[in-house]
Amino acid sequence: MSNSINHFVCIHGHFYQPPRENAWMEVIEVQDSAHPYHDWNERITSECYEPNATSRILDEQQVIRNITNNYSKISFNFGPTLLSWMEVNAKETYDAILEADKTSIKRFGGHGSAIAQVFNHMIMPLANARDKETQIVWGIRDFEMRFGRKPEGMWLAETAVDTDSLEVLAKHNIKFTLLAPRQAKAIRKAGDTEWQEVNERTLNTRHPYRCHLPSGNSIDLFFYDGDISQSIAFNGLLNDGRRFAETLLGAIDTQHTGEQLVHVATDGETYGHHHKYGDMALAYCLDFIEKKESVTLTNYGQFLYLFPPTEEVQIIENSSWSCVHGVERWRNDCGCHTGGHTDWNQKWRKPLREALDWLRDATLEVFEKEAVQILNDPWRARLDYVSVVLKRNDHTVKNFLRTHALENVQPTKVLYLMEMERNAMLMYTSCGWFFDEVSGIETTQILQYACRVIQLANQLHKSNWEEEFLKRLEAVPSNLSQFGNAAKVYEKSVMPSLVNLKRVGMHFAMSSIFEEEPETLTIFNYAVASESIIKKAAGEQKLAVGMITVRSQVTLSERKFAFAVIYLGKHNLIGNISINMESDDFAGMQFRMVKAFEESRLGDVIGTMQMYFGPEKYTIWQLFSDEKRKILEFISQERMAELESSLRKSYNSDYPLITALANNGLPIPNTYRTTFEYVLNADLIKNFTSEKINIKELERISSELEHWNLKIEDPDKLSRLAGESIWRELKRINSEHDNIKRLSRLNRLFPLLEKFNLDPNLHKSQNLYFEMSKERHHQPTQEWHDQFALLGMNLGVKVS
Repeated sequence: MSNSINHFVCIHGHFYQPPRENAWMEVIEVQDSAHPYHDWNERITSECYEPNATSRILDEQQVIRNITNNYSKISFNFGPTLLSWMEVNAKETYDAILEADKTSIKRFGGHGSAIAQVFNHMIMPLANARDKETQIVWGIRDFEMRFGRKPEGMWLAETAVDTDSLEVLAKHNIKFTLLAPRQAKAIRKAGDTEWQEVNERTLNTRHPYRCHLPSGNSIDLFFYDGDISQSIAFNGLLNDGRRFAETLLGAIDTQHTGEQLVHVATDGETYGHHHKYGDMALAYCLDFIEKKESVTLTNYGQFLYLFPPTEEVQIIENSSWSCVHGVERWRNDCGCHTGGHTDWNQKWRKPLREALDWLRDATLEVFEKEAVQILNDPWRARLDYVSVVLKRNDHTVKNFLRTHALENVQPTKVLYLMEMERNAMLMYTSCGWFFDEVSGIETTQILQYACRVIQLANQLHKSNWEEEFLKRLEAVPSNLSQFGNAAKVYEKSVMPSLVNLKRVGMHFAMSSIFEEEPETLTIFNYAVASESIIKKAAGEQKLAVGMITVRSQVTLSERKFAFAVIYLGKHNLIGNISINMESDDFAGMQFRMVKAFEESRLGDVIGTMQMYFGPEKYTIWQLFSDEKRKILEFISQERMAELESSLRKSYNSDYPLITALANNGLPIPNTYRTTFEYVLNADLIKNFTSEKINIKELERISSELEHWNLKIEDPDKLSRLAGESIWRELKRINSEHDNIKRLSRLNRLFPLLEKFNLDPNLHKSQNLYFEMSKERHHQPTQEWHDQFALLGMNLGVKVS
């Protein structure tokens, strides 16, 4: 870096999603509001997180001229709970984020662009002292595990700040955090005694400030440019990457000769999810600024190292970036809302927080009473429990117990305590209060965590926790008449999600009917050990009888169950389960049921189930959401296969007749048109889902659709399948460098896609093509080179 350059630009993205996992299974169940994606994490990853790792820079013809990782050039934080999901469900993007931090260390003088975040986005000024420290320690530990270094900075949820939170950050060696300009109260030069009051208009945001704390520690604060950040998020600045860059450059004070930093901060989801192609505007902006010799891209760690603060600042206590009333959005009906329902209010916020505060404090008494009897240092153990949360396996659990538990202590009890405390923090995730209605998915989510806290507390100390909690929720009003209050929300939306060992056992039992090897089934974060499973089938009717042990991998609690399930066809599934059935009784029941089933005495099968298990039954509707859909889809696919077979017979046998009708100008019956259309669409799906693309078959289908004037039934689905098929084919080409026939065949696909009027997602294929163009390991023939260049044109990628 040239010493003469003292103008810097930094763009910060706060990438975060609230934890959405079922509080018991710790996986995200299907969210229909995110359709066509499984859930909102998956959707926003596709729209934002992945595109920013492989963002496009276009030329004047709107053809891709470069693909770049935006994260390596900006400052960013990712929520720990989001990264834990991405590590499993979006591994390529997760790895690209970690790699971007390593790249930024080289780019920015040894200072990585990633900063940490408080663990589950709790509003820190409203947290008690223990939770403040745990949130910060867990956030640091999560960061260290993922990024392999200590964080220099930390993001506070909603930039909500108070002095106590800054004290804890400083105590744990966090050097800086980011705040909104309206969160500064007063400033002065170092060494001066008089404070000068400031506001968001008079504060100079182009350099950092030092905040001295009552303890004698200090922390540095960056206040981002509020106007430009607002324009990025809400006023259309991302519609033009060049204008975005010029706006940042235009904010440099040319009358000031000293160093200055123009910096902005927004939700990271702004770049792609809130604003389509926002990632590309960001990529263009960064590329444009990089080419300017008079200004340098930087991150906060590097700028702070080069230019330590020369001014001091006082903060406005209990302030935030997303509530002009301070932190009232998370405890009062302050008037802040997301809009769209002018007749709604948020009077539910205060009593909801009070109900959760009561639950936290009541169960905290249980923690303090029980923990001192089984742990060396309960609060130190709670801080260290993050080692289990981050990597839950036998080794980390045993190591945690060995370090913190007293001798001869039941492991399950320790884990009940720790999980109770973890869920008691999760129930304060900020999004639970951010939106407009108490029955929304974000608030329902935190009520799930509350339900889990109650369940765990009851394992430790039986009490009327839930009854008292529901009374308090009755005072939490809903804007929707079908709920009335949060107690009804809890009963209708939370209780059906509750999971215990018995429900997991029944889920396993019913799923086993459709699995070839049910002994290998795992049910989310529960382990199932099969002692005995017998399966029988007679046509479409099926029977499964077994003995299993279900064990929670979180708390290590376990129960043994006997089960019996009978499938009568279609969606008719009946199951029973019993706790701790004696072995002799189980053997007798199993013998009688199998014998009756083999002799087609279904009435006796059901009668035997009732005799051994009682009247309580489970049906397919009690299955967990995803598995229920999976089984219903399996059943419907069987039926659809039968229907397709029937229609295909008609298509094949009656094709000459329909041709004759057409050749003689006679109208074709609509039934035949529907049959032809269904069969040809099925052929398209089959072609795009097979291992290899059959171009001749696609040409036949195209010709038939055109000949009979038929249409594509589900263009969105077929576009998706076509995109996946292109990706598979390109991977084969990459592994067979000199296979020109495969390359030529893929190029022949694109004119057909135009005929089908399909618009496949080519993002992954474009990424791979770009990599292939940079890493050729062979000398291509001219013909190969020409076909490869043509493929680039088809994919919309331009390379040298």
